[in-house]
Amino acid sequence: MYTSGKASKYMSNRNAPFDPDFVRPIAEASNKQLLIIFCKNPVIGQCKTRLGATLGDESALAIYHFLLQHTANVCRLVPVQRRVLYSHKVAGQDCWPEDIFEKNIQQGEDLGQRMAQAFADGFTQGYTNIVLIGTDLYDIDAPLIGQAFEALKTKDMVVGPAEDGGYYLMGLNHLNSELFNNKNWGTASVLRDTLSNLHPESYHLLPLRNDIDTEADLHPIDIFKPFLK
Repeated sequence: MYTSGKASKYMSNRNAPFDPDFVRPIAEASNKQLLIIFCKNPVIGQCKTRLGATLGDESALAIYHFLLQHTANVCRLVPVQRRVLYSHKVAGQDCWPEDIFEKNIQQGEDLGQRMAQAFADGFTQGYTNIVLIGTDLYDIDAPLIGQAFEALKTKDMVVGPAEDGGYYLMGLNHLNSELFNNKNWGTASVLRDTLSNLHPESYHLLPLRNDIDTEADLHPIDIFKPFLK
């Protein structure tokens, strides 16, 4: 856990609100739909490096912890099976309680391979609709994720486009490994290349959203102001 002055000052307010009456443990969630969360282990100097370049590593880590907690609170409200896949190792006591989230480690060399493997594992285990998100988006909520699952009832794929040319959400109702091959991950062409060979009627696009990657991404959002002082 981080101990910087800014982080400590903000700790008491950093948990995004959620209603525990709507939180469903794993055993009570829908057993045919799976929400996968890709989570980079929060290590100072190794996460949110573009934020760290201008705000310092401690502030970048504090912001990432906030985003992690916010994402966990949102995902608790989605009545499906929930699985957190860590980048390097499974954490014990963190913002992802084990009675609500399954935990495992991402498998694969690059982001595309890791996502493809995550979907493949889910479909092999019998899930029919799978949605995958990351932990870089503040402007996400349970209804938006619900829209993604609803879209998979009539479309093969659902995508949440990000302002940087990538995507913040991917949902599938069957495995299509080609979606994850030969992509320049981290560039502005990812979304365009992903959709280029697909029929427009086969997928649904969610509203455009902006990931939190740089200091400029923080300024329009009031809740991040304490981190900028």
